Amino acid sequence: MNPSSVERYLRPGTLRLPALPPLSLYVHLPWCLKKCPYCDFNSHEARTEAPEARYLDALCADLEAALPLVWGRPVHSVFIGGGTPSLFAPESIERLLADIRARLPLVPDCEITLEANPGTFERERFRAFRAAGVSRLSIGVQSFDEGLLQAIGRVHDAAQARAAVEVARASFDTFNLDLMYALPGQSLAMLDADLDAALSYAPPHLSIYHLTLEPNTRFASHPPPLPDADLASDMLDLIVQRTAAVGLQRYEVSAFARPRHRCRHNLNYWQFGDYLGIGAGAHSKLSFPHRVVRQQRWREPLSYMANALAGNALSQDQEVARADLPFEFMLNALRLREGFEPGLFGQRTGLPSSAIDAGLAQAQQRGLLQADLQQVRPTERGFDFLSDLQSMFLPPADKAVQRTTVLPPLNPAKSHGNT
Repeated sequence: MNPSSVERYLRPGTLRLPALPPLSLYVHLPWCLKKCPYCDFNSHEARTEAPEARYLDALCADLEAALPLVWGRPVHSVFIGGGTPSLFAPESIERLLADIRARLPLVPDCEITLEANPGTFERERFRAFRAAGVSRLSIGVQSFDEGLLQAIGRVHDAAQARAAVEVARASFDTFNLDLMYALPGQSLAMLDADLDAALSYAPPHLSIYHLTLEPNTRFASHPPPLPDADLASDMLDLIVQRTAAVGLQRYEVSAFARPRHRCRHNLNYWQFGDYLGIGAGAHSKLSFPHRVVRQQRWREPLSYMANALAGNALSQDQEVARADLPFEFMLNALRLREGFEPGLFGQRTGLPSSAIDAGLAQAQQRGLLQADLQQVRPTERGFDFLSDLQSMFLPPADKAVQRTTVLPPLNPAKSHGNT
């Protein structure tokens, strides 16, 4: 990125951000063993061996070009997502983290997460990721039921899932289990058995996602029989009850954690912090004194590598419109059970609090929101009807057409990565 591009971001504007928010780094490794039929992430089946060395060169070039935009800012978390990042050799992950540390100042207790698939499980491999500098493993188990794993096209079996969790538990101080519910043919008793299996490992963090049929996936064109809305609601009630009983706090729509084990990287997203995303199709959100900018990298791995190595990793680069910032902020912050402190809105958007006054009033009138001088948070009803609550902060023009395609379902998939 040349100096003139940086100056473009620093020119005067209508926003007034008093300080820059915390910064995270997201790294996308796009290859996986097999594309799952429900997956709409930017992941690609590794039909041949992934070009790890060339891809790491491209990531390094991408990061180098982006440095002027984040120069001197400490990085609080690193998340390596995909795809299936655990397909990469531990030596490649070690090189990647060394390249990052050589270019960015990581805080001393920087959280470094790697997504892993039990289908790539090898005991020594997972331990080697820890030795390479990964401090948190996120394992895409999805289910411990053999039939359900087959129904959703996973490449691992229940035995591999259990073995992967055992090693993660022994090798990492903190780790995350990913589960899904409302799966094809799943009953309440089957979900209860999955929760029995997951909770038997006393996971410090549990992410549980409702299976949704996303456009441009195999399940969208050939939908399987799924539990109806009433059964899915009963399933969510069971999840909330079972997790609370073992001390896992539901701190976000789909995230449950023990004290001091919340995912710092995702918390930064939900609190409208900044993140630099490198890798094929990765997104960035970066703040400057007078504007907030969103970027996207080239999506296809081969195109990304060629462009990044040529110094042109960005396929999109645009300023977030002032009118869109209230919705962008509330879309994230209202996912948190505790909501946010009122002053955070102005700190992260550079806008006066009056920009959300009308939405707050409407949401409180409908019983979806509680707001006082200390905290703004969804009510129980607001948490259950989160999309309705978030839509109250759309710009007037968008409310007229109800831009529902950008609103997440109650249990949305992760904004980054797929295991």
